[in-house]
Amino acid sequence: MIRALTLMLCLALTPLPAAAHKVIASAFPSGDVIEGEVGFSNGDMATDQLVEVFDGDGAKLGEARTDADGYFTYRPTAPVRHIFRADLGAGHVAEFEMTAEEVAAILGKAAPAPATADPVVEVAPSDAPALALAGLSTADKAEIARIVRDETRPLRREIAAYKEHHDLQTVLGGVGYIFGLFGLGFYLAARRRLAA
Repeated sequence: MIRALTLMLCLALTPLPAAAHKVIASAFPSGDVIEGEVGFSNGDMATDQLVEVFDGDGAKLGEARTDADGYFTYRPTAPVRHIFRADLGAGHVAEFEMTAEEVAAILGKAAPAPATADPVVEVAPSDAPALALAGLSTADKAEIARIVRDETRPLRREIAAYKEHHDLQTVLGGVGYIFGLFGLGFYLAARRRLAA
């Protein structure tokens, strides 16, 4: 009777896996704008969420709002570091950034040189991508960019969800549960031997 109560008490006090989730947020170039997404690793996306944009010094550059799929677009105006911040509530804050070099490439401008820059070695870019796109109209290029964006969105979500579910903490937690069950088994076996 005591053994059964002890076993039931141990099972009742066993911690269950938490239904926690991490914030997923990223930004990437999309033609002449910055496109980003904000959501959670469980697949829920942040809809109608305010995303504030700051420069590297903390000055506010602007803001954007996520759509029904958790995506937003922001048109940069200066080739500086862009920091995106969204307060999702309940202690969840998404903060992610895009470097000044990436923003400069979107704007077609040179990024501002850092104060203590190392000598830069100029490398001639390959003309192959430019030649391949030379025969396309602006509308065709925009349509290709839209198609690629739409096709890669689900992949980014799946990769983030995969990272969330198969991280080192999950593996170590499973190993801990196994050792805990073996410990409980050895404890009950030792109690049974002492009682006999």
